[in-house]
Amino acid sequence: MTLPRDAGSAPLARHTLDASLRGLGVDSEVRADIALALGEACANVIQHAVSSTAYEIRAQLDPRRCVVDVIDGGGGTSPPNWSGSNDPAYAEHGRGLTLMHAFTDDLEISGRVNKDGSVVHFEKSFN
Repeated sequence: MTLPRDAGSAPLARHTLDASLRGLGVDSEVRADIALALGEACANVIQHAVSSTAYEIRAQLDPRRCVVDVIDGGGGTSPPNWSGSNDPAYAEHGRGLTLMHAFTDDLEISGRVNKDGSVVHFEKSFN
């Protein structure tokens, strides 16, 4: 799915993926974890990928897990929560990476091959 880089796109992405997961009979707690991680990844793109007008979400579902890639076109500066800094717990921003680690089984953030931008890859088991 390709979405515009604006605040209205994150809820659309979360609801679309949640509907697919619900259709597969995935437990509501697991769906909530995936929605949270997806929302954080989308928020990062919306806030930081200033040279992109759109971003892409790729989701793969099988009977055991969900695999998601959020791909942006880059620009701007690296957000602090992707750099591994330890932001204070009371900080208003910068907890996205911590939350995504807590609510997914596998999280990787990498640069795109031969292109500007980043790929946020996460996986969540349905068990």
